[in-house]
Parts: sequence; C-alpha cells; structure tokens
Amino acid sequence: MPDPLICDDPQAERRWSYGRLLASDADWAAAAEVFEQCLERAPGFAPAWSDLGKACEKIGDKDRAAACYAKALALDPADRLGAGARIERLRGVAAPTLANAYVARLFDDYSARFDRHIREDLHYSGPELIEEVLSELGRRYARALDLGCGTGLAGPAVRAFAHRLEGVDLSPKMIAQAERRSVYDALFVGEAVAFLQGADSGAYDCLVAADVLVYLGDLRPLFAAAARAMAHGAPFVFTVEDFWTGEGFELAESMRFRHARGYVEGEATANGFVVLDIRNRSSRVERGSPVPSLLVALERL
Repeated sequence: MPDPLICDDPQAERRWSYGRLLASDADWAAAAEVFEQCLERAPGFAPAWSDLGKACEKIGDKDRAAACYAKALALDPADRLGAGARIERLRGVAAPTLANAYVARLFDDYSARFDRHIREDLHYSGPELIEEVLSELGRRYARALDLGCGTGLAGPAVRAFAHRLEGVDLSPKMIAQAERRSVYDALFVGEAVAFLQGADSGAYDCLVAADVLVYLGDLRPLFAAAARAMAHGAPFVFTVEDFWTGEGFELAESMRFRHARGYVEGEATANGFVVLDIRNRSSRVERGSPVPSLLVALERL
C-alpha cells in the first residue's frame, strides 16, 4: 500500500508546499484554499488533510478542523501526524499522551537541526537545570538513566554525577546523534514508560528527564513505572511546562503538555515519591518570552 505521508502527484505536492508557505506567514484563509486544491488532486495525502485542519482551526472553523484531522487519522492509523490528540484537544479533552509514532517522526525529522535550533533559537537550558539540582544534591550514582535523551544534550551534565549513564529515546535518529557524543555507556530506542516497565526492579539510582514530560499528559503510568525501576532514595529530576491557569494537565496548541504543580505533586506522592523541591525555572524561550516551567526533584521512598 502507498504511504499516506508521501504525495505521488508533483502538482499536488507543489500546491501543498505553497500552502505551507502561506501558513508560515499566518495567511490561514489562503492556505486553506491551497490545501483544498492539493487534496482535489491527492485525496489520500494525509499531511494535506492535517494542514487543512490546522488552517481551519486558525480561522475558527473547529468542526471542519476536526473532520480534517479525522480524515488524516483514517488515512494513517499509526497517527504519525498527531491527529488523534488534535481532535481530542478541539473537543476540550486532554489526550492522556501523544501517539508514539507522532513523537518518533517529529524528532526523526528534527534531529539534524535539533541542537542548533533548540540552543540558539529557543535558548534551551534543560541540561543546566538538571545539573543545578544534581549539584545541590551532591551525590554520585552507580547507574543513571536519561529518559528521552534526544541528541544527548543533557548527557555531559549527568555524566559528571554517574558511574554508568544510559539513555533512551523514541527517535532512532536522535539516538544516532547521541551516540556521536560518546557520553553514554548504553543507548536504547524505546518509549520511556515501556522501557522503565521492562527494566529490573530497582535498577537505577538516578533518573533525569529534560523537556520530555511535555509529551506525556497523564503522568501516573510514568511515575508508577519509574518507582518500580528506581532504587529507594534515588532522585528523579525533570522539567515540565507549568499549567498555572488550571488543574491537572492540558495539551497546548504547540502540541506540548502543560502540567499543574498540584497535579505533579499529587501523582508523584501517590506513586511512591516524596517531593524534594519544585521551583519555577523556564527551560526555553518562545516568541521572545520565557515559557513558564517547573524544575522538579523527587526522591523514591
């Protein structure tokens, strides 16, 4: 079967590319019209349906946006475009997580320019925030795990405190970038919760996750799996975006989850952790402003 993420009609693909250019200039009505022209020629091209959904969403037609996302999801049931979560968000429901296929594809596509973009354009400081907490704790760890390690930006910061450092990430191309740093003792391709569920009980005495939990809505499965895979007294240090206007969590338009402080504390304590510290620290800048975020340090009971 043909891949629904590939367009085999050159004219339709040119229409799609032009529509994306219009969308990048926020000319959403014009972009929607061009995406429609693309789909007239290539109705099985899922990215055009997804982009038409985004354009419809921007011009306020949520019902049509949801229908377009549903079409994209029907064409690509693996949900590499994140259509399922977009539909839930339009309905006012926070999806519990994002499809693994969506996150893996997102970061595979992003891997080659990830370090430059996130450091230079977004002024990302996740590794420094993790190092801030580990330095204050003042311990060394026999076996640490970098969850969602990406290209390994946090690796050097954690390496200074760990005898053995491992990393896991959904994106094979991000793992390939991390391998080039020669910082990790072992690297794995896998989803964070499933990886922890498959680890030996008490295997790790330190877990870190920089800018990773923003792709997980419901944190209960992660905390439960982490608690099982961690030794007693082990720290779990991570960042989340702060959902300071509400409770629980929400999926923002950016397709990143925001978590309320009370929700993080509640789920952590319910799953075998004590909260050592939660502090306001922004790990990135978007549109010229710091993104409200939390730097969290837990300890496994």
